[in-house]
Amino acid sequence: MINLIKQLSGPTNKDLRKRIYYTLFALLVFSIGTAIVRIGAKNLTSELSFWQLASLNTGGSIKPHSIFGLGVMPYISASIIMQLLQSDIVPYFKDLKEQGYVGRQKLNVITRYMGIFFAFLQGYAFSMYFMKDASPDMIVKSTVVLTAGTAFLLWLGDQITKKGIGNGISLIIMAGILNTMPGMFITVFKELITNTGASLGGILGFSGFVLIYLIIIVGIIWVQLAERRIPIQYSNRTTSAYGAQQSYLPIKLNSAGVVPVIFASSILSFPGLIAGFLNNKGFTEFVEKYLTYTEPVGLAIYVLLIIIFGYFYTIMQMKPDEMAKNLNQNGGYIPGIRPGNDTEDFITKILNRLSIFGTLFIIIIAVIPIIFSKFSNLPTSVTIGGTGLLIVVGIAIETYKQLESSIVSRSYKTKRRSRR
Repeated sequence: MINLIKQLSGPTNKDLRKRIYYTLFALLVFSIGTAIVRIGAKNLTSELSFWQLASLNTGGSIKPHSIFGLGVMPYISASIIMQLLQSDIVPYFKDLKEQGYVGRQKLNVITRYMGIFFAFLQGYAFSMYFMKDASPDMIVKSTVVLTAGTAFLLWLGDQITKKGIGNGISLIIMAGILNTMPGMFITVFKELITNTGASLGGILGFSGFVLIYLIIIVGIIWVQLAERRIPIQYSNRTTSAYGAQQSYLPIKLNSAGVVPVIFASSILSFPGLIAGFLNNKGFTEFVEKYLTYTEPVGLAIYVLLIIIFGYFYTIMQMKPDEMAKNLNQNGGYIPGIRPGNDTEDFITKILNRLSIFGTLFIIIIAVIPIIFSKFSNLPTSVTIGGTGLLIVVGIAIETYKQLESSIVSRSYKTKRRSRR
């Protein structure tokens, strides 16, 4: 890290520093926007159990009362749906996927329009609930503001990707989560140290909170970087010709990421959203008793949904049949495994094993803030763990790798020029 900073401060990386400054400025614009409150909106998050679930899983970054209240989550939902539709469900989308760059551009445009449509629907639903006493005209204005906020963030994310460093959409998500962390630690400090008169118990409690947080971060980094390397050999290559370097097929321990949690949260929150609109006492009581994450039955359903989506999304994302096909076309094979169906079965077996541990890890990360909020006396804004932390660490690792790759590439080009 220190060496990377030294290289970044060198004269050859001046344009790279400008890209970093541009990224920081764009994220500052996003942070300012999250502080701007919509007219007539109120922060009623504490009244809605399914909204608490979403807030817990994102580190408390969701603020429905701001102009960026929806964030880029509608676009993320649209992206996940488009990935599913490309898997032989809709032939048109599958054909676009196979058309290369042009097809990907069309899919990107369709995904953005779908994300804006989802933002309008969600904006209207949230405006209806959080502004019950408002006039229809005010609800429409609030819906338009929320939709425009999401559209602006998508544009801002594109500008970061083109003129800055890293993936713009991912960095906006990370910034939204990080915005809440300083305030959360300040709240914990006040509750455990300031309000207790700096007692020994309060100091130990705060120290324990920080220590557990750091342990979770280290654990997330370890799992995010963990991978199973399947040795690969090529019939048209020799090991000695490549400096005795062995080729591998790397498969991450957590290939599904946080997508299973997003799916599970969406399904579990849907009955609560319906109950809010219907205002039926019997249905509301049923939802609160059996479909709320704070209740044993609801928590069990939540965990079961994560397991199901974790398994199927891993298989759908990695596609063992295509991996086996690509290996065969490139003259590659797994030692001791026949090409074709045997290779596909072997990769599927490896994915099944890894998905068990990866999904178990996601469940632990997702359930920790729920259990913590249930048994802790701290305010609901204080969370520990959560998939929001998983998102932040994952994005930070990817951005660091991209920055490191850019510096190494520039350093290599500079050396080649100096030799000439």
